[in-house]
Amino acid sequence: MMPPRNQDFGLKKAGGARSGSVINFRKTVNSGSLRRSSAVLPSVLTFAVIVASGGLLLMIEKGMLNSMETPPPLGYSKRSGYLRQARNLDPAVDAESQILQEIRNRTIRTMCGQKNMPHSVWSLSPLQRKTLLQHILVNDEHRFLYCYVPKVACSNWKRVLKVLSGALENVDVNIKMNHKSDLLFLSSLKPEEIRYRLKHYFKFMFVREPMERLLSAYRNKFGEIKAYQEKYGAEIIRRYRKGHAKDTAVAGDDVTFAEFVRYLLDEDVDRMNEHWMPIYNLCQPCAVSYDFIGSYEHLESDADYVLQRISAPPHVHFPERQTWYKPVTKETLHYYLCSLPQKLLRELLPKYILDFSLFTYPFPNTTTEYCRH
Repeated sequence: MMPPRNQDFGLKKAGGARSGSVINFRKTVNSGSLRRSSAVLPSVLTFAVIVASGGLLLMIEKGMLNSMETPPPLGYSKRSGYLRQARNLDPAVDAESQILQEIRNRTIRTMCGQKNMPHSVWSLSPLQRKTLLQHILVNDEHRFLYCYVPKVACSNWKRVLKVLSGALENVDVNIKMNHKSDLLFLSSLKPEEIRYRLKHYFKFMFVREPMERLLSAYRNKFGEIKAYQEKYGAEIIRRYRKGHAKDTAVAGDDVTFAEFVRYLLDEDVDRMNEHWMPIYNLCQPCAVSYDFIGSYEHLESDADYVLQRISAPPHVHFPERQTWYKPVTKETLHYYLCSLPQKLLRELLPKYILDFSLFTYPFPNTTTEYCRH
């Protein structure tokens, strides 16, 4: 039997916060039984962070940060020098990337400083800790940890790691990526070995606009990968398409985006498939103090910085995108989000609220006027 879907979300003022009144994220269910979701478990300051992030982004647009002195995030002060050595980048692009990095660090420090947030790997639940450690890759020679996020160029980063370890000749070798072999995961180490690396190694991850990442996963897994069609697609159709509840002949290759979203609404974020699990739950940026958080939107320059920062050999470069890669354009995302019933989208966004707020991505515009164009 399917569990009840998350219902309406409301806003209320919460008193007693250290910085004055903040907006609290409150969930109500019609049945009266409250279903807890770890995606919104750290509810205090969630919306305040969104407001603050939006304000900072507005300040960027207006150039108001130019006169502000912002302490650089850990491990970030040499970034500009590294990048200038690596390639001739547009100073404006590099400045924008640095400001976004600073905003993310400020936002994460504010959010993760709350008492109800995890402050170490060992304060996570066993399931959360298992997921995290299985997504952190280790390179002992160059002393770094990389938390991989599916659909955020993780296959290319794994190629880089395999080249650095000598398992692959170069990043451009035309072979199918094996996502498990020749890679060292933090989960395979002993607790004391994990603690040492978390304390002393350079730690980084990459993020992407949440809905764009979600759409990329949907189009790839249900449009191209038969194993996902058979395992997830067929089940989704049986659950959510009328008249197919007992249809054993369902192929699962024609799942609609709306059906996929309905499936996500019924899923516990801590038990989701990694391709659509929120980035927050995969990499736990409150439990792990990352030295650098790069973004898909600045992939080239951010990847160059990381390679310089870990002292990668000169011949190691970040791979170019494959010719078969189908990017998610703004127009494509607009089409899919605007085709969703508004109620489904309103229920979906809270699942990824921490990805939007912590990594400073604005909510998608799906107003009637916007969707008309």
